[in-house]
Amino acid sequence: MASLSVSRHNHLLSGLLPARHKPTSRPTRVRMSLRDDGPSIAVVGVTGAVGQEFLSVLSDRDFPYRSIKMLASQRSAGRRITFEDRDYVVEELTADSFDGVDIALFSAGGSISKKFGPAAVDRGTVVVDNSSAFRMDEKVPLVIPEVNPEAMQHIKAGTGKGALIANPNCSTIICLMAATPLHRRAKVLRMVVSTYQAASGAGAAAMEELELQTREVLEGKPPTCKIFNRQYAFNLFSHNASVLSNGYNEEEMKMVKETRKIWNDKDVKVTATCIRVPVMRAHAESVNLQFENPLDEDTARDILKNAPGVVVIDDRESNHFPTPLEVSNKDDVAVGRIRQDLSQDGNQGLDIFVCGDQIRKGAALNAIQIAEMLL
Repeated sequence: MASLSVSRHNHLLSGLLPARHKPTSRPTRVRMSLRDDGPSIAVVGVTGAVGQEFLSVLSDRDFPYRSIKMLASQRSAGRRITFEDRDYVVEELTADSFDGVDIALFSAGGSISKKFGPAAVDRGTVVVDNSSAFRMDEKVPLVIPEVNPEAMQHIKAGTGKGALIANPNCSTIICLMAATPLHRRAKVLRMVVSTYQAASGAGAAAMEELELQTREVLEGKPPTCKIFNRQYAFNLFSHNASVLSNGYNEEEMKMVKETRKIWNDKDVKVTATCIRVPVMRAHAESVNLQFENPLDEDTARDILKNAPGVVVIDDRESNHFPTPLEVSNKDDVAVGRIRQDLSQDGNQGLDIFVCGDQIRKGAALNAIQIAEMLL
């Protein structure tokens, strides 16, 4: 029977970092997270990349729980997972899985969320869903805790009243972590985003294929192309989401629609171009902002330095700015290349470059932060 230990990240989820950059083992400490007064939680899609990161973040943040269920498909049922020095058996996901569960963390795809999310809510569970299934539902809060916590202030766990809360798209989260503090000061009228998105956004299988292709190409072999149907190693291409009739792909339209919902501003103009690049687990984004009110680059830099969940890496002298490698396995979103947009008059525009870990803040960490607000 297959087993999986969350006490170690495999080399894929660690982002293929050189040994000197890999996270060091933490000293042994008494765990305070398993306790009688904590909520009962369930992790749906626990064997996937984000599901595993859910467990890692729960442990890192000492999230309190009195019990935890490991849920996945029938194919994964029966696998063993070691979490915080305890062994768990992965259970097959059914509607009855949520009896007595206070908080369920979902990352198993939109179809699973649509099928089992409402069933969990009917049983009094608060569902934090990482898929796109409910993001644009007017009744479902779409939340980044540092940006719009007020959207979910009416929801609490353990009351017996179920609810759905949607985790935004990873690219939207990473972008708005940096853009929102500036929006609050000067009001963004228009935002132009170009993304450079990692393999992790397409799941663990895509990460594995990128590693495999890299080896194959270096050895002069034809690359295995199952996930994207094209060579990914040493290449980049338009995001693999479906292209719509307006010429935008679904990933790009997610950024447009989600930004408007999260900012509660249907008039903000957003356009995006999303590109898949051969990076393991952290996204990068070039963001151009046009403001209603003037905002100079020095003030913007100070605002970002004081923004929660943001770190500024903006060293022009050393040409040191954010990179995906530097933010891999990190909680904070890094911002740099902060400069006035010379194509706009006065101080009405800025360019910034943003990097964030797609699996962590782009998915699992954001969901756990939402869960913390439910307590």
